[in-house]
Amino acid sequence: MDYRRQYIRDLFASKAGTQASAYGWVKTRRDSKGVSFVQLSDGSCFQDLQVVIEANVVPEELLKKATTGACVCFEGEIVESPAAGQAVELKAKALTVFGEADPNQYPLQKKGASFEFLREIAHLRARGNTFGAVMRIRSLAAHAVHTFFQSRGFHYIQTPIITASDCEGAGEMFSVTTNLEVNEPLEGEHQGTRMQAYRLKSVSPKEDFFGKPAYLTVSGQLEAETFALGLTNVYTFGPTFRAENSSTSRHLAEFWMIEPEMAFCDLEGDMNLAEEFLKAVIGDILEFGAADLGFFNQRIEPELLKTLEHVVESPFERLTYTEAIKLLESSQVSFEYPVSWGVDLQSEHERWLTEVKIGRPVILTDYPAEIKAFYMRMNQDGKTVRAMDVLAPRIGEIIGGSQREERLEVLEERIKSAGLSLDPYWWYLDLRRFGSAPHSGFGLGFERLLMYVTGMKNIRDVIPYFRVPGSADF
Repeated sequence: MDYRRQYIRDLFASKAGTQASAYGWVKTRRDSKGVSFVQLSDGSCFQDLQVVIEANVVPEELLKKATTGACVCFEGEIVESPAAGQAVELKAKALTVFGEADPNQYPLQKKGASFEFLREIAHLRARGNTFGAVMRIRSLAAHAVHTFFQSRGFHYIQTPIITASDCEGAGEMFSVTTNLEVNEPLEGEHQGTRMQAYRLKSVSPKEDFFGKPAYLTVSGQLEAETFALGLTNVYTFGPTFRAENSSTSRHLAEFWMIEPEMAFCDLEGDMNLAEEFLKAVIGDILEFGAADLGFFNQRIEPELLKTLEHVVESPFERLTYTEAIKLLESSQVSFEYPVSWGVDLQSEHERWLTEVKIGRPVILTDYPAEIKAFYMRMNQDGKTVRAMDVLAPRIGEIIGGSQREERLEVLEERIKSAGLSLDPYWWYLDLRRFGSAPHSGFGLGFERLLMYVTGMKNIRDVIPYFRVPGSADF
């Protein structure tokens, strides 16, 4: 056995008469008139391979072990298939069973299992059609992200996961500490395991591991700026964390962010990159993920392909925040959240703009300073900042970015106005003291993008293992 062997996706391109071995997991098996039919998947593509086992070719006792969930290898000959929807199938001559699965206990034996049930068995759901397709699209999308930036001369950097800075200024951060001591042994479901209950020691942060409060990062942006002001164009693609006590279908405590930063780039250039990025990544997924997208279009979101193709082909509309507010106020729509200048737009507002009024993606700019982060460049009016959000039909905000504040004195005032201390940002302020330059960037939540391109309705279903309040299993 070798990783360079042929996979099921390769077998579909094989000619009849080819001798082949098919490794994978049994999806289904049925017996009919001395012939057994097995649907086999190895996750390499959406389509299962049909394996035909004629009577007395494989010992009956061995064949009985090839039940749903079992891990097997069939050896045989590729033949033309009379079945609809497949050009070839494998006529088996031998069977090896690597791992059995009791069909009475195998969780995925259940037909039509809900997404809620599949989240309870996240360690097995990759074997199902939906989550397998999600993970292939996730892999394809990640490759498209790197291809886009690498082909344009961006440098890939890795920013710290542990940080002392709050990029967003919202305070929703997970603390990192070693100031723990064993409390009482756990009881109930964890009783008898090696797990222990801990409590925080009453000691000064100076006595902690880093000598100061430390947190899991909410963004790699601030650190990415340090590299942009030396390497010009950089991007990060890594995990971020948000201690927001929200259990909605759009929020996770651990997720992945894509964050490019560009020196000598203003807001106009930032918007151009964001539009070009979305069109290129979605275009790659449409081209190379057709089989999986076809499944999502049929089973999850009927207009998915049409929507994605429209995004790739259509120019994005550009409006200021003030113009968008005027459109919303004159819409005569009774929104759940009333609209007025200065409010943060909600999903219902964003979707009305993109789906009803404009009919394509929209880039909003120049938001009120009070609802945006301290690092965004202040406009001359003293009320708005050079921020931009990309809004997409069906999901709302998908990208958020800005031209960064490069003026030292203005940035210091913005940090203080946000109620933050200047001390943790001394190094960030140094960038403005020594060779400051106009620069811009944006952030895109990878899982939000995946929800958009797959049509999946819950963000927990587009990440391998989800982290939300009250859940950190697996």
